[in-house]
Amino acid sequence: MKKRSLFFASILTVSITLNSCGVMFGGSRYNGKIIVKDHPNAEIYVNGEKAGVGTASGTYYRNRPLDVEIKQEGCEDHKKTYQKVFRTGNFILSTITWGLIGIGVDLGTGASYKPDHKNDQSITKQSDKDYTFTIDNPDCKH
Repeated sequence: MKKRSLFFASILTVSITLNSCGVMFGGSRYNGKIIVKDHPNAEIYVNGEKAGVGTASGTYYRNRPLDVEIKQEGCEDHKKTYQKVFRTGNFILSTITWGLIGIGVDLGTGASYKPDHKNDQSITKQSDKDYTFTIDNPDCKH
């Protein structure tokens, strides 16, 4: 009985100490919904892979920019890169609550980043884990 209690206490301790605020409140990935404005037939490619037509959803790494390309017959291809930014408030909270372990976990997992929704009006933050990206091809008038 004592061994079992010690085992569960150890598992609980490791689970708590190897997390941080960034990992707990957002994780290393986020859910992204990409919408092509006024072009429901445009093909959407995310990071070089076809993701959908008109609208696409996926899970993307926080520590990497998101490269989106839209293609539509009769129009020039349009590319846009959505940049990431550092999650400063979350990082400070991780440092205060978890110390060096929190810093290491957040930086190592990529949880220290988020899409730059404050400087890019085409990104809408739904929650810490959900973002909507609206892309437009201004050269395509169909």
